[in-house]
Amino acid sequence: MNYQQLTLTRAPAFSKFERWAAIPLRLIVGYGFIEHAYAKILRGPDHFITILRALNVPAPHLMGWATILIELLGGLAVLAGAFVRPASLPMATILLVAMFTVHLSYGFSAIKLQAVTSAGPQFGPPGFEIDLLYLACLAALVLSGPGPFSVDGMLSGKSRIS
Repeated sequence: MNYQQLTLTRAPAFSKFERWAAIPLRLIVGYGFIEHAYAKILRGPDHFITILRALNVPAPHLMGWATILIELLGGLAVLAGAFVRPASLPMATILLVAMFTVHLSYGFSAIKLQAVTSAGPQFGPPGFEIDLLYLACLAALVLSGPGPFSVDGMLSGKSRIS
């Protein structure tokens, strides 16, 4: 068997498990978006709206609430594997806006260790790395589908676990 044949042939053991790859993606992306919405709610939505106003976002009150609802409902949808493709577009939009309005100016790295003090490590502002990771996960879910144990799978009749 030559190199080209090897690259075009997938190992049967791997192909048996590849459809399960969507589950960890759904869990981390769904939970991450829910957590970000929860943090905004916990601090008080007005705090986030004030930040949007400072960034000169148009209609900051509307955009603030829209962001919170998209993060919360989109996160729940992805976590459950429900309506993943339509939910991904507004979620990706939030990530792109955050990336280009806030994170891009801080460079790529999401973790910038600046010092270690007696209070613990001190970090600088995050770059756009995490935005890209979330976008890549959403793209993978859109392209491959939500996988097993998903509402979308049940609705389409593809919820078999074999």
